[in-house]
Amino acid sequence: MSLKDILDVSTDNSLSGQKWHMLRQSIVKRLLSYGNATIAELGSELQSSVPTVTKAVNELLLEGYVVDMGKITNSGGRRPSLYSINPTCAYFLGIEVGRSNMSIGLQNIKNEFVSIELGTSFVLENTQESLLELCSLINSFIEDSSVNKKMIVGACINLSGRINSMEGFSYNFFFSENQPLSEIISEQLGIPVRLENDTRAMAFGEYREGVVDEEQDVIYVNYGWGVAIGIITNGQLYYGKSGYSGEFGHSNIFDNGLLCQCGKIGCLETEISGWALVNQFKEAIAAGRHSQIVLDENSNDLQHHAIIMGALNLEDSLCVDLISKQSEKMGRYLSMILNIFNPELLVVGGDFSLLGGYVLLPIQSALKKYSLGLVNRDVKLKKSNLGHRAGVIGACCVVKERMLSTLINN
Repeated sequence: MSLKDILDVSTDNSLSGQKWHMLRQSIVKRLLSYGNATIAELGSELQSSVPTVTKAVNELLLEGYVVDMGKITNSGGRRPSLYSINPTCAYFLGIEVGRSNMSIGLQNIKNEFVSIELGTSFVLENTQESLLELCSLINSFIEDSSVNKKMIVGACINLSGRINSMEGFSYNFFFSENQPLSEIISEQLGIPVRLENDTRAMAFGEYREGVVDEEQDVIYVNYGWGVAIGIITNGQLYYGKSGYSGEFGHSNIFDNGLLCQCGKIGCLETEISGWALVNQFKEAIAAGRHSQIVLDENSNDLQHHAIIMGALNLEDSLCVDLISKQSEKMGRYLSMILNIFNPELLVVGGDFSLLGGYVLLPIQSALKKYSLGLVNRDVKLKKSNLGHRAGVIGACCVVKERMLSTLINN
């Protein structure tokens, strides 16, 4: 049985039928949100009699939504059984689409990956052929996973740039005025699809399953080919009026005359980003600096990866120097974010986070120098511990969150 079925409104229009359906939903929602429970605990929390809850739980057991975890110990008397959601009754598909590769994973209801592929070769181009190839790769992954597609509650696809998650449009890739991209892909996959901005999904993955502990106000910095932030306030993703919050990299910062990839002049990304690092590296070599790294102009991989690996694995002086200078600038301008939002936690993720102290120490030094002391005192700085899995995990979490929201609102 699929958990999709219990999300549907009951076809029984009688009052008793609707109440019964709501009770079953409430039991599933309780087990999903707070974990295992006994019949007595469910009855008390849902304000329903033990015989009624027992009947509902037995139905859910037979249908495969719930499993009996066995008897628990108590102070005396008859030992009650502990019930849990069946981890195989629902799956969530997360897809992270980058410029030169994609990652995809399938999680069960217990947040366990039953299948995951990181860094699959895929060149993102704004063409119909590229979109069809993306859908084909996703369908092949589902087929190879051995999970019945009917058991997949939904998929979330992360793309960079301007994403309207509520309406399902991407304004940077595969845009069509006639139909939301989420619907187009859903038709190709045969499952519900949601679009999400890549940085926002990474932030949510880190919040749900990563380095975040009890913090409820978090800023996540995606420091990679480009730069963006994901904002979590009071434990919820912040989207802004139109869903485009977090475009930190396209803030007009520098009076340098450099053209940004967004088409404007002097954006933060023109001096602080992966593509800016590549330009800075080439300029340094042209000016006579030396490096062990030789950039492969014909590689599909983004060239900043080679410079990052040069710093990480070879301690190449030019690579380290350029990255340290960028990171100090990053900390300076992140200090504005701290002053505005006063978060509990600042998480650095993305490709540059692999460098650890090479990036975090200059950022931390600049934060102390440029942010208000009272603000800086209360913020923690951490490196992402999900790495390249952050986007896939976040996408799965987004689908799961929407499923829980559906249960709550039904």
